[in-house]
Amino acid sequence: MTQGGAARRTVLGAAVLAAGTGITGLAAGSAAAAADDGYGSGYGSGDGRGNGDGGYRDLPHPTVIGHRGASGYRPEHTIGSYQLALDLGADVIEQDLVPTRDGHLVCRHENEIGGTTDVNEHPEFASRRTTKSVDGVAVTGWFTEDFTLAELKTLRAKERIPAVRQRNTLYDGQWAVPTFEEVLRWADREGKRRGRRVWLHVETKHPSYFRGLGLGLEEPLAKLLRRYGRDGRSAALFLQSFEPSSIQRLSRLVSAPRVVLLSAAGTRPWDFELAGDPRTVADLVKPEGLKWIAGFAQGIGPTMDLILPRDAAGKLGAPTTLVADAHARGLLLHPYTARNENSFLPAEYRKGTDPTAYGDAFGAFRTYFEQGIDGIFTDNPDTGLLAAEAFRPGRRPVNR
Repeated sequence: MTQGGAARRTVLGAAVLAAGTGITGLAAGSAAAAADDGYGSGYGSGDGRGNGDGGYRDLPHPTVIGHRGASGYRPEHTIGSYQLALDLGADVIEQDLVPTRDGHLVCRHENEIGGTTDVNEHPEFASRRTTKSVDGVAVTGWFTEDFTLAELKTLRAKERIPAVRQRNTLYDGQWAVPTFEEVLRWADREGKRRGRRVWLHVETKHPSYFRGLGLGLEEPLAKLLRRYGRDGRSAALFLQSFEPSSIQRLSRLVSAPRVVLLSAAGTRPWDFELAGDPRTVADLVKPEGLKWIAGFAQGIGPTMDLILPRDAAGKLGAPTTLVADAHARGLLLHPYTARNENSFLPAEYRKGTDPTAYGDAFGAFRTYFEQGIDGIFTDNPDTGLLAAEAFRPGRRPVNR
């Protein structure tokens, strides 16, 4: 499945030119069971090509995941962004899921859509602007759970951070908000056209919040995955969530590979807050916490700071032991998020003083890959893929 370095670079160049203690009632299971669940034992084969069963261990390693598509170049979570990520060569493409009032799953980074659609230009929806508490945070705007799918389809997507990505605003209004079912159909069509499966990385957003509204995410998601044949152990899809209980629930509904997302060390997952579980992310990245996660998931998606902390000046410090500790428990690591702009890069990789300008993104990627991570979320999949070539099987890292 892994293309040769020269061939991949040729494809990328052409594409760029063309593009311009668990939660109460949710048993964790055992790490031993997870190691023998058919996903392959341990960390995987030494050459990074996996066991040949078509599962996630057969993805190119390190894997490049298009974060919300190719959101460095197109408004995020649109078919246009997903299509560009695929055309640029992304190994996997991410979707975030939130529900509509009538229970449809749609792709948005957040349920508040004032910043990612033109809803504020629709006077018929002006009265729906409100303030809600989402995972304990007061948020003001318009929310997907207050719209039917038909109403949501009258809106058009737009760039979320126009001050940083002014060129992306050219594409404001070009695409509607996609349903996840539309994305599944798109992925199937593209897979048939290209002769290979299109991999997805699907996040349940604020699952406890939505379950409290009677709009649970996991059951309708599992139903769609079964309908489109993406529910098995070798499904071309990862399931992910910042709430471990959502991953536990999904583990009982489908067998697709699962990833627990991890935010800053001092934070607590919202489902832990609700259940009175005192553990923080700092506890979950310890060996005993990773052992617990390995009982129901195949990987973790940590913020990069949990692997390479930054100091007060924004420079990278000494790496933690998280990569080795996770691999020792048979867990893969898909950290987030690599971006090209200075404002997102570690201080030593910034160039000039313009926060919107590109810095030394290749240098940053090289440092990330040197840690031994299994994949990475990036807004710029073409940059990530070129950087990954030096670390793909059959090639030696440029610094060794």
